[in-house]
Amino acid sequence: MKKNTILPYLLLLITIMSCGQKKEEKKELEDLTKYVSTLVGSKSDFRLSTGNTYPAVATPWGMNFWTPQTNNNGDGWAYMYQKDSINGIKQTHQPSPWINDYAAFALFPMVGEVKFNEKERQSKYSHDTETAKPHYYSVDLETYNTRAEVTPTTRGAVFQFTFPQSGESSVLVDAYHKGSYVKIIPEENKIVGYCKNNSGGVPDNFANYFVIVFNKPFKTQGTWNGKDATSSKEVKADRTAGYVTFDTKDGEVITAKVASSFISIDQAEITLKREIGKKSFTTVKEEAQYAWNKEFNRLMVKGGTQRSMENFYTSMYRTLLFPRKFYEYDANNKLVHYSPYNGQVEEGYMFTDNGFWDTFRAVFPFFTVMYPELNSHIMAGLVNTYNESGWLPEWASPGHRDCMIGSNSAAIIADSYLKGIRGYDIETLYAAIIKNTKNHGPLGSVGRMGVDYYNDLGYIPYDVGIHENTARTLEYAYADFTIMELAKALNRPQEEIDLFRKRADNYKNVFDPSTNFMRAKMKDGSWQTPFIPEAWGGAFTEGSSWHYTWSVFHDPEGLADLMGGREAFAAKLDSVFSTPSIANHDYYGFEIHEITEMKVADEKYGTGQYAHGNQPIQHGIYLYDYVGQPWKAQKWTRKVLKDLYSPTPDGLCGDEDNGQTSAWYVFSALGMYPVAPGTGEYAIGSPEFEEATMSLENGNTFKVIANNNNEKNIYIQSAKLNGKDFNKTFITHDQIMAGGELVFEMGDQPNKNWGTAEDSVPYSMSREK
Repeated sequence: MKKNTILPYLLLLITIMSCGQKKEEKKELEDLTKYVSTLVGSKSDFRLSTGNTYPAVATPWGMNFWTPQTNNNGDGWAYMYQKDSINGIKQTHQPSPWINDYAAFALFPMVGEVKFNEKERQSKYSHDTETAKPHYYSVDLETYNTRAEVTPTTRGAVFQFTFPQSGESSVLVDAYHKGSYVKIIPEENKIVGYCKNNSGGVPDNFANYFVIVFNKPFKTQGTWNGKDATSSKEVKADRTAGYVTFDTKDGEVITAKVASSFISIDQAEITLKREIGKKSFTTVKEEAQYAWNKEFNRLMVKGGTQRSMENFYTSMYRTLLFPRKFYEYDANNKLVHYSPYNGQVEEGYMFTDNGFWDTFRAVFPFFTVMYPELNSHIMAGLVNTYNESGWLPEWASPGHRDCMIGSNSAAIIADSYLKGIRGYDIETLYAAIIKNTKNHGPLGSVGRMGVDYYNDLGYIPYDVGIHENTARTLEYAYADFTIMELAKALNRPQEEIDLFRKRADNYKNVFDPSTNFMRAKMKDGSWQTPFIPEAWGGAFTEGSSWHYTWSVFHDPEGLADLMGGREAFAAKLDSVFSTPSIANHDYYGFEIHEITEMKVADEKYGTGQYAHGNQPIQHGIYLYDYVGQPWKAQKWTRKVLKDLYSPTPDGLCGDEDNGQTSAWYVFSALGMYPVAPGTGEYAIGSPEFEEATMSLENGNTFKVIANNNNEKNIYIQSAKLNGKDFNKTFITHDQIMAGGELVFEMGDQPNKNWGTAEDSVPYSMSREK
């Protein structure tokens, strides 16, 4: 296919009705799904993550994803590229292998004896016959001489199974364990049921209800109760499955239309009729492809290599998967959701499967630029979460999960409101944020663990039984900065604003000037000893002091003052990249995969202690902008874009984490990055493409143009914004949203005069008068 080919169906100007939405006219779109491989990052395991992803077949932010499964049910690494057998194509909601899956069930075609156990039924396959795209997955199952294909809707999917000539061609529906139910209705060519499997964070009445309709009457059928197979049409047990058998001619295609609901089987039926109805497999596939191209075409890049195009749109695909829509439309087209917090069916938006510790950094800032309406809906969903559970969801899957640290919902909410995004109850969200600042929640990840120490002492001590204490101190301090800014915008009392301004300085309480590192402090005010900068864990979260020393997003200049000035700050930042990637893992008792990934990157590419495979230091490169050495930010961003991302199954340098590592790529390829959400600024790096066009929801267009750009010309020589000389190392959100052009002239040597003036640097709280 030629680069500029537009799929025939995209040329048709037709109107479609999306549930709950107005009619919209389809536009001509370039097919950019051709650059996306959903297999990127899937060659991973517990010891080494090259993404820890799976090939998710989905629509953007879909309620349900589908993925081939190479491992047994319940294994967080459901699909591993290095495996040679598949045992099912399952509906999945897994945001991370560490969080694991919930509400999963699988379909699988077989010929001959029906086998229920995953290992017994699995089929050999080859990547040579595998197609893995956002909107479509297909694979030849060699053991059964069949082909399986799936294409998604938001809450459903259509399958095609191509069989050989046989009187024993079957499709198995595995509803998995932890309580499930299957009922076969031959007179309607239908299977219905539910599955209750989960990994925590759900009410007792949690279930995923499904409806599956085939295009051909069944020859025979049967069920399985986890132990015995029978001819019964209905089964309820800890683990269940059902199967239907057909007489097939050689090459005959059996179609299965599927939808599911967290509310009821009846609701799943409503969704099936609404989202799929009489549509063919081809039609659904084209609509799903259009859905992805619609998003990709909003951010068009050109003037890059084939590799960079593949990296960019694969990263954008990953950025647009989470958080997932956890809401449905009832028979009256009213927006409703099953609450994973109180177990009731409630009105309004709900989103889930997100860890804000990861995604506050770049994913949500990306939404504020490209998807403010979606961002508004997510905020409305946060209001519902708070009303239904009493807490904000720092890590939800689908309800509250005890994972990671911080109260990073504050940054997401503040950034949204401060950028002018409305359509939700900000007063309720502000009350929820304030509650976090005063309370330890029901889980370690909810509310603020160590809040009393933090509020009284200005830091969380090392010796009071609260793990990752220094990391919490730093993250709370940044959250308090965003609260201060939000409080200003909401005209809160000055004493309230001043309180959070004071707490935003709490990062200073854990900085040790004798070492120039962030360091754990004891309750009596003394420093914890012995101090080992390379020690991972303990006082820090999935990192060491080498990484968390830079977690002062809102005040890099204040941190530079602590270090002895800009030159000292830059020299310290230089040492991150030049210091060998040694690490102490005594806290964990073994070398966790994040450490391994840092070492692998250093060995291959010379990145030192810079651990891009995990989130705490992903903003660190851009801190050079704050101290007058932006050419170093340009150098290192382009090196990371080139060396640490590849459009291959082992193409990432660590966990993808709900789109964060991918969103870093998308922003950085555009030449900018949101170091400190809540400030409304994006630090400048080095754009990867000759041109990038952002089609904004407000109707404006913003372009980033990089003349003379290539793999050698990575340094900014000069810049113009809308025709006027531009010497800032940041661009504001308002400037982007107003539309226009930011034009860079690029060269192969640093211009140490560009962006180095005193007033060229991005925002730091300490610079406020």
